[in-house]
Amino acid sequence: MLNTREIITKIWDAQGYGNLAVWADGTTAIIAPNESPERNGVAPLAIFKPIPLVGGFPMLDYATHNARLLEQIETTIREAGGEIERD
Repeated sequence: MLNTREIITKIWDAQGYGNLAVWADGTTAIIAPNESPERNGVAPLAIFKPIPLVGGFPMLDYATHNARLLEQIETTIREAGGEIERD
């Protein structure tokens, strides 16, 4: 099962490198702007753009404890058919 705060941490780490693709099995990958996000023929549940999501937070802890951001990540994953939880 996916974990919200772990995804936010990975989004944070992807800043400046590309977008973060997240698959239902919990795997993630940084995807360059023109790169295909499919892996082994499977499309990701979601692709997150780091700068709009976490670029405004001065520290990672602020992002991982922001109620609006937590809910946004969870809603995106659930609407795509995935399961996610907070720790």
